[in-house]
Amino acid sequence: MSTSDRRLSLGSLGRLGDRTSFRGAALAGVVVLTLSYLSVLSHVTNVVGGNRVFVLLVAGTFLLATALGRFLRVRTAVFFTAVLLTGGTVTYFLAIPASQLSLLSPERLLSDTVALLTGLSVLRLTAADVWALGVAPGPVFLSWYLAMRERYAWSVAVGGTTLGLFVLTGDAGTATTLVGVIGAGTALGLGTLDRYGGTVAQLDTLVAVLAAMVVLAATLSVVPGGAAQPLLPDRGSPTVEASLVNSPERIEVLGSIRLSPKVRYTIEADERHYWQTATYDRYTGDGWVRTGDTDPYQGRLAGPPGASRRLTQTVTVESTASAMPAAWKPVSVSGGVSDRVRITQQGFFTPASSLTAGESYTVESRVPQYTSEQLRRAGSDYPDAIRTQYLQLPESTSTRVREKAAEIAGGQDNAYDKAVAIEQWLEENKRYSLTVERPEGDVAEAFLFEMDAGYCTYYATTMVTLLRAQGVPARLAVGYTPGEQVGDDEYVVRGLDSHAWVEAYFPDVGWVRFDPTPATPRETAERTRLTEARQNDEPGVDTNDTEPDTDGTPNVTPVETGNSSLNNSSQSDAVRRNIEGDVGANATPLPAVQDANFDGGTGEDESGFQLPDLPSQETLGLGVVAFVGLIAGARRLGLLAWLAAELRLRYQRPADDAVTDVERAFDRLERLLERRYRARRPTETPRAYIGALGRGHGLDGRVERVADIYERAHYGSGVSNAEAERAVALVDALVWESTPVVGGLVSGRSDEPTATTA
Repeated sequence: MSTSDRRLSLGSLGRLGDRTSFRGAALAGVVVLTLSYLSVLSHVTNVVGGNRVFVLLVAGTFLLATALGRFLRVRTAVFFTAVLLTGGTVTYFLAIPASQLSLLSPERLLSDTVALLTGLSVLRLTAADVWALGVAPGPVFLSWYLAMRERYAWSVAVGGTTLGLFVLTGDAGTATTLVGVIGAGTALGLGTLDRYGGTVAQLDTLVAVLAAMVVLAATLSVVPGGAAQPLLPDRGSPTVEASLVNSPERIEVLGSIRLSPKVRYTIEADERHYWQTATYDRYTGDGWVRTGDTDPYQGRLAGPPGASRRLTQTVTVESTASAMPAAWKPVSVSGGVSDRVRITQQGFFTPASSLTAGESYTVESRVPQYTSEQLRRAGSDYPDAIRTQYLQLPESTSTRVREKAAEIAGGQDNAYDKAVAIEQWLEENKRYSLTVERPEGDVAEAFLFEMDAGYCTYYATTMVTLLRAQGVPARLAVGYTPGEQVGDDEYVVRGLDSHAWVEAYFPDVGWVRFDPTPATPRETAERTRLTEARQNDEPGVDTNDTEPDTDGTPNVTPVETGNSSLNNSSQSDAVRRNIEGDVGANATPLPAVQDANFDGGTGEDESGFQLPDLPSQETLGLGVVAFVGLIAGARRLGLLAWLAAELRLRYQRPADDAVTDVERAFDRLERLLERRYRARRPTETPRAYIGALGRGHGLDGRVERVADIYERAHYGSGVSNAEAERAVALVDALVWESTPVVGGLVSGRSDEPTATTA
């Protein structure tokens, strides 16, 4: 074999090696894209029922696509995918309870589909785990089959469409979306290089483009009306009201939060109550989801299963609102807004569009009535629908959470005493604060074992988790505490009255309220915020009936949170009813222990040093991606090579001997002369090169001095360390003097002659 043939063969092998590596990397990109949307479905199955079956199903689908990808025709693969999706859809409908299946119609199916595409979370679907199991095999099979056939663009189209669906539903968070974008871009880019014989040298362009895609996807919301949000949200803590009452479909447990003092409603009612707006049944580990969609209000709703009394409330909206508070359990509504009222699956009224100031409505509620002894005797014969929906915990809930629930309440033999024990334990062992750091992982577990303080969402979430771990059906309830009483039957409700609490289910009674959040520090925070707002003349915090007393003290009636007296205080257990005929804790009020930072905090340690806020993991990740993209772009544009050359020119690392130091110094000098005049020709000696430049241009005497030292070091008997250091110093001076701006500051400092005419 000739030398040219051998070179051609080696080059072909190199290109083949690049092609093989590109194909593997392209397939890896498809895997990353697939795993991004599978992580959403895995989260759904983990929250609702468990993902062991899901993992086995996905693994089997991958193996099937790998096996069939070698010989199955594309049309046949598409048909097989359609069969998988059809089978999954049928399985899902068979899993829906008959009572809900009977409500489905073509119009309802169409509206639900539109809702999914405009922000309805998959977690809100009935039997969401079955839906996830039914949907997963189709896109996984087709996407991986196409990748095995090296049709990367179509493979990415299938996977990207699936991920896009979950971006629209809001189930794919920022990190998941970014990972999917990286996987898709990698598969497309490397797949193209694989098919058209690209080289490794072109990877920097691909990396730069991918980084730009990721940064744009992270900082821009490209789905109008969808649930996707930019990675860098608006600054400032959200309000409790915005995170609870104004989040009708799902609640994300947040970190630090603030209170809004604005007046929202005026409520006329014969009794003080918690004015409820919604409940949430599905716990995700980091928040809550309200399952099911809403239906038009078409008449009177059913009341609680046990004894109840009638309560009428007239609610007047004082500023734009998106909720309709009422005492539990609302059964009818009338007034100007009744024609645009919808009903949630949990039995609450919600407006189809925002309510404006001045609008009003009247609600009739049937308030449950019972005694604590009745609740103790209620037993645990729960309806199947209650068991299915309100005992759910994510499969990832740790053993220590269940053990803690048993430690706190396991000694009690009935659901009521378990609830009271858990409520009291949380009141006594956790401190109330609005300034907290959002924990990683499961919120209830973090609050139990890692956090010392939190606000109502943390207390209520943890209590529901502990109750469910003990087999007691429970749910998260949100709304407003009674507010400021301004007359015998009139209450003014502000944004700062928004609150979260717990409801437990008792057979033949219904839902009963418990509030584990300590009342005294919460009320202190609310009053302090209201006083601050009044002192700052903030608008919308008072009505004609709520002006403070002449001494400036807020004229606010205490907002209690427990039993018939609306306070978390010890009292006789003979006949205890809560605010609705409801019950609360048998606990002594906590002292007014107030978090020093409940009003916003200073973020300082004890020494007064300002502690900086660390960027979030998403922000750090985005920064890394942007940095890598900039490096790749700089390399593609030659900026990295230029920078490396500049560094080599301006900085010389010391060697172990003088000769090497001198040779490196002369190499730097040659690069400097080449940049300013011309390169040394292959036939020119260093002496001839320096002489020619000197005759043509005139050179600094230090150039010849370095050349002399180089000739003795390279061709002669060597040089001393002092001479080597001198050569390096002379070249350093010449380099820096040739630098724009800097050169003018450092020139003329050498003791060498500054010019010569050779």
